Amino acid sequence: MSARVLVVDDLAPNRKLLEARLTAEYFDVVLASNGPDALTICAAGECDIVLLDVMMPGMDGFEVCRRLKKDPQTQHISVVMVTALDQPADRVRGLEAGADDFLTKPIDEIALIARVRSLTRLKVIFDELRGRVAATADLGMTNSLSLAMQDDKKAGHILLVEDREASANHIRTAVRDKHTIDVETNPQEALFKAADGPYDLFIVSLSLDGHDGLRLCSQLRALARTRHTPILVITEPDDRARLLRGLEIGVNDYLQRPIDRNELTARVRTQVRRKHYADTLRDSVQASIEMAVIDALTGLNNRRYFETHFNGYVDQAARKGRPLSMMILDIDFFKSVNDTHGHDAGDEVLKSFAARMRKVIRASDLVCRFGGEEFVVVMPDTPAEVARGIAERIRMAVEQDPFTVSPGKPAIPVTVSIGLAERGHDTVADEIYRRADRALYRSKATGRNRVTADAA
Repeated sequence: MSARVLVVDDLAPNRKLLEARLTAEYFDVVLASNGPDALTICAAGECDIVLLDVMMPGMDGFEVCRRLKKDPQTQHISVVMVTALDQPADRVRGLEAGADDFLTKPIDEIALIARVRSLTRLKVIFDELRGRVAATADLGMTNSLSLAMQDDKKAGHILLVEDREASANHIRTAVRDKHTIDVETNPQEALFKAADGPYDLFIVSLSLDGHDGLRLCSQLRALARTRHTPILVITEPDDRARLLRGLEIGVNDYLQRPIDRNELTARVRTQVRRKHYADTLRDSVQASIEMAVIDALTGLNNRRYFETHFNGYVDQAARKGRPLSMMILDIDFFKSVNDTHGHDAGDEVLKSFAARMRKVIRASDLVCRFGGEEFVVVMPDTPAEVARGIAERIRMAVEQDPFTVSPGKPAIPVTVSIGLAERGHDTVADEIYRRADRALYRSKATGRNRVTADAA
């Protein structure tokens, strides 16, 4: 998996060295010698990951990182700070600025490539989510990129898998003021807890007694429920090989023992913030999908949903040799409701009408607002005589109780005309709809407020 990596360093030899190492691994490399140029390149969308030198004249790496993470258009770009500073306080300062990780000079080539590959996988996920959110914004729906940033300080729910009591207490004490944390000593029980979730972060010790912590990390990545939850592992200083293997299988971050409290809290905050950011984007995409197929006024499926799924209902009934009926409903003289009482009252009638229908039909039935005051109900495994009884129940539920649209105003009497058709042996979906529509026309032509069935 390749990526475009921006190398930012004021020293040309350092830029060329990193360029050579990354190019050899088939990454595309972009170069910048100062902070302002780096910000311009990132704003133009010309990179996926930034390798950022800390010590630069003018705008240093900390300031560049802060600006990238404050901008909704660049906040998602992963930043790895490259520095000769190796004290925990220096790492904490970078993490607080928004950095995703640190590489200390002289740079270990294997660690560099493992980290870039790990962040590349994360960037692909974010790019897909952001692309979908941006597409919904182009369709006139709410753009949630700025909303995602508002979760920056939201508390997280953490699952710690650690069988060393002193270490578990140290971690719990460090994060419990900001987050909720559960501790589990048994990896198998931890997997069950994780699946029950929801958690915002897993912290896994790779030094579990008698257990392989990487096996648990792999299992967490395999479960659909936990696949997108970040994993932070606790490693021993000499456990470099297993750490690199962990980054390859999807571990997001790591801490080496002895654990510095400030660095721990900073890394936890970064991972929880990233999880909330991704969750907000996913929720936005899901809401947009629902908006595309749900009628905003009544909460029923809309015509697009009907046209997409009706053929499938008919095909399934034909394959199984089962009955299927559909009804088309039209509120009688609805224009006069709008003209007499106003469009707000008309909207209330439509919402109440949809609610009354829902109380009568089954959960397995497909009910849609087809447009205006017209509705459609598709009833699988339902012969015409049963469907007619359901249609009569809807008609009576509408007729018997006038619709109250606002306190202090008289209720509005409403009736509905219904046309009904059952799938014949050789009928296609369009033919069923046409027959139900003809039946509706006869209901309206013969006095309205009635149910008419069209025989196959």
